[in-house]
Amino acid sequence: MSKKNILLKIILPLLVLAVGIAGALFITRMQKPPVRKPPMESGLLVDVMQVENRSHQVNVHATGTVHPSMEISLVPEVSGKVTWLSPQMISGGFLRQGEKLLEIDKRDYLLAVNRAKAELARAEVALQTEQQKASIALQEWQRLDLPDKGEPNPLVLHEPQLQQEQANLAAAEASLEQAELNLKRTALYAPFNCRVRTEQVDPGQYVRAANTIATLTGTDRVEINVPLPIAELQWLTIPRAGQKLRGSAAIITLETGKTTYRWEGEIVRSLGEIDTNSHMATVVVAVDDPYHRRQKEDTEQIDLAVGLFVDITLQGKTVPNVVPIPRETLREDSSVWLVDSKDRLQIHPVHILRREKELLLIDDGLSGGERLVLTTLTGAANGLQLRIESQESAQ
Repeated sequence: MSKKNILLKIILPLLVLAVGIAGALFITRMQKPPVRKPPMESGLLVDVMQVENRSHQVNVHATGTVHPSMEISLVPEVSGKVTWLSPQMISGGFLRQGEKLLEIDKRDYLLAVNRAKAELARAEVALQTEQQKASIALQEWQRLDLPDKGEPNPLVLHEPQLQQEQANLAAAEASLEQAELNLKRTALYAPFNCRVRTEQVDPGQYVRAANTIATLTGTDRVEINVPLPIAELQWLTIPRAGQKLRGSAAIITLETGKTTYRWEGEIVRSLGEIDTNSHMATVVVAVDDPYHRRQKEDTEQIDLAVGLFVDITLQGKTVPNVVPIPRETLREDSSVWLVDSKDRLQIHPVHILRREKELLLIDDGLSGGERLVLTTLTGAANGLQLRIESQESAQ
């Protein structure tokens, strides 16, 4: 190998290495050292809501079973064979007030009316005859020329006979009136808008007076007896007997599968007594037109039928200047967690005016604009550093 080649193999790598080292030193000297920042104090990530003072309408939640507002047993007042029966006289059939329900064979009652009319005619003739006899007897007595004859004896003037015939006439009139009344009673009519709940009668059947043949329930209105704790009554408007006061509104709901049906009603009265076992009071909620009989167009809404078990929301009085918060934000010892201006945790006791299904109404311990912690933390203590989730998302 020549001397020239040996020099190239030794000097060239050394030269490349020297150039690299020089470049590295140059770059290092050109860079500025990083600025050291004080470490940020990390906090627990929480979600918060800003509370507000406002008026809040109290809602009282309850359940109840639908009952008819009116229900009667249909009882014929005369006996006989049923000659005609309404097609709606079946279980579940609907009838309007004044609609004929059935007819009882009236032939016997027509004959009774004719006999009563004949008896009345005879009684009228007998009274007229006796009146003529009394008139003639008085004229004969007046023609008698007797000293000190005084007043005529009642027997002379046929007064007992007249009284007897007048009584016979009154009895005949009463018999005719009774016969005509029985004839009218051979036809039965719906006393109000109703639905046939049960029936035990068919055409051709012999029915007897005073025996129940059907049960009718009103369709204009249904009622729901709603048991409530006594403490809930203060939030509701409950009319008393004789008061022209509108009761608290009620929303009735029924869930069937994925569909929820709603009706509107109102409190109409209280039963006025406390159950000795449950210590609950009972208010009555009324719902008009539960079977949609007044609606002209078809509706997909189901009937609020007797026997349904429903949920009820009673819309009570409006409470001013309270802070509604979610129930789950209440912590131990009736306190809540707040976030102060430095994003630190502060534990505050509060006073609960009312507990609702999803909300708590706070009337002391909270003010509008404060930030309420929604997140549950382990080992929470005053001054704990927090990070607000909404702020983290914005960054």
